[in-house]
Amino acid sequence: MKRRRFLESAGLGAVVSGTSLAAASGGGNQSSQVQHFGGRAKRVIYLFMAGGPSQIDLFDHKPKTTALFDKDLPDSIRMGQRVTNMTAGQSRFPIAPSVFQFQKHGQSGIDVSELLPHTASIVDELAVIKTVHTEAINHDPAKTMLCTSSQLPGLPSIGAWVSFGLGSINDSLPNFIVLNSAKWSGKVNVQGLYSRLWGTGFLPGKHQGVTFQSAGSPVLYLENPEGVNRKSRRRMLDLTGALNRRHFEQIGDPEISTTISQQEMAYRMQATVPELTDTSAESEQVRALYGPEVETPGTFAHNCLLARRMAERDVRFVQVFHRGWDHHSKLPANLKGQCGDVDQACRGLILDLKQRGLLDDTLVVWGGEFGRTIFSQGRLSQSDYGRDHHPRCFTMWMAGGGIKPGTVHGETDEFGYNIVRDPVHVRDLNATILHQLGIDHNRLTFPHNGLDARPTGVEEAHVIREILA
Repeated sequence: MKRRRFLESAGLGAVVSGTSLAAASGGGNQSSQVQHFGGRAKRVIYLFMAGGPSQIDLFDHKPKTTALFDKDLPDSIRMGQRVTNMTAGQSRFPIAPSVFQFQKHGQSGIDVSELLPHTASIVDELAVIKTVHTEAINHDPAKTMLCTSSQLPGLPSIGAWVSFGLGSINDSLPNFIVLNSAKWSGKVNVQGLYSRLWGTGFLPGKHQGVTFQSAGSPVLYLENPEGVNRKSRRRMLDLTGALNRRHFEQIGDPEISTTISQQEMAYRMQATVPELTDTSAESEQVRALYGPEVETPGTFAHNCLLARRMAERDVRFVQVFHRGWDHHSKLPANLKGQCGDVDQACRGLILDLKQRGLLDDTLVVWGGEFGRTIFSQGRLSQSDYGRDHHPRCFTMWMAGGGIKPGTVHGETDEFGYNIVRDPVHVRDLNATILHQLGIDHNRLTFPHNGLDARPTGVEEAHVIREILA
């Protein structure tokens, strides 16, 4: 017997002695269903606007800045706060009031920009959070922070934690599905997306987000190759499953059970995914809710319709990404296109969920990794400007899933630069998502590097109780 095999069987074998394949797939002694209390939501649809939408031009109305056009942002407001390298060399920071009109909408009287007329029509369904903040000032760490509660790469995503904590409702579809909108109006400053935003980190690999493609086969390598039918595929899986189970008994590696479960899931998905992604049976009335782009796979509208179909089938966590929100220049023109991509589809998703009785237990989240500055980046004119990254305060909204509708949480100063009241850290946002699903973020743990790792990290995080119904 070779030394490595001896250590595997004598050492690791003793450690995992008596550990079942099912227990290992949940991460040793961790339960795969650890709901701590009755949650108001069963599932989440997370609409991620990658690039950083400008809260100043969409939700956080600052009318007093109109009279301060091209005036320098006061040092008493900036307070020496860090800016990116893209504006650090500017000799001044001129105030750029939004060129877009705002109106109060709904019975709640919430301010919404003219760029979002469809969203404005459902504002009484939303809880608008104006004081989200983060430490990250650049895209990569900020996206990672929003998805994992940490700027450091390699940690589990919020969707993976939800999958690990609650387990599956539908064993024929993945617990966590990712939809990347491949078509968007923005043509400049489009940052990439990376799989660690929906990765599992140190959690068992079966909780990884599964990316659906916008063209060809919805899931890569899901279809049988030519000459292999479903019956022969079943025989192959039975044989490989038996060999993998024998291998597990020998070395106890929990990722072996992940392999078995994912192979079986893929087999079931061969029957369920084609039906899920075939939207041809949807009525014209439903399609009209999402707008004309719903007919084009890969658009945000089409992905929102797919997200509703996934919610119907009890997929736990659906994350829809839409890129192109990084507007360092020509913001007025480019922001119009971005809002045109998502505005009607967001409304359609909320109304579609509501008319089917799904909004009550589906939590919908909208927002990006940070906001934009009130001062202009580069050249400023009455009709054109750019805005730099602003992590100090930005706006996100939530709806459904036990969220108090028609509410505004938090307040920023008259420049939209600093938080005046009720700050919400990104970790607080993730703690609230978990809370609505019945999970205490402090009690959901996984042993890693000698620590009981938590979904919100070692830092303190709080549930935003003021926005809960």
